[in-house]
Amino acid sequence: MLMNVYDFDGTVYAGDSTVDFYFFCLRKQPGILRVGGKQIKGFFLYKLKKIDKTQFKESFFSFLPLIKKKENMVKDFWILNEKKIRTWYWENKKKSDIIISVSPEFLLFPVTEKLDIQDVIATKVDINTGKIDGKNCRGKEKVVRFQEKYKLEEIDNFYSDSDADLPLATIAKRAYKVKGMQVQGWKISISS
Repeated sequence: MLMNVYDFDGTVYAGDSTVDFYFFCLRKQPGILRVGGKQIKGFFLYKLKKIDKTQFKESFFSFLPLIKKKENMVKDFWILNEKKIRTWYWENKKKSDIIISVSPEFLLFPVTEKLDIQDVIATKVDINTGKIDGKNCRGKEKVVRFQEKYKLEEIDNFYSDSDADLPLATIAKRAYKVKGMQVQGWKISISS
């Protein structure tokens, strides 16, 4: 079976779905600004290297407990933002596709179900608490999560817009760099 693996944000989706979801929630329920101070503090602590990326993301996701009707909010977000799935992906997608993303699972499950693809591997964020279960699904962690789940050492085709995905690109037979609507071979040097 052909194994096509895709990053999501900036690759399949035109933008950052997590950031877009936050601003969507903010427009619908401005009361989430009550945790703005905690989010800003988390940002600065992360920039000062006092907390790691996972702790920073948990401070960012501290708005989730304040969201009313969370599942409806996610559903409504995708009704509005499904159009941001890139045309080139719709034209080439296969049911066997796998998306591996740093974005939260709860946010990606509804759209990947609509895309009718095999699987999504993403950061496990509790929609009720904003807490992360395990590690942030980024960089080398994407490889760890993929290999744990599929027991494979290699991917046939991998697509991403980000150099942070170099670890996945290096285990792909063919890697592609996505820039907007352009998909081109990803030249990976051994020193990378």
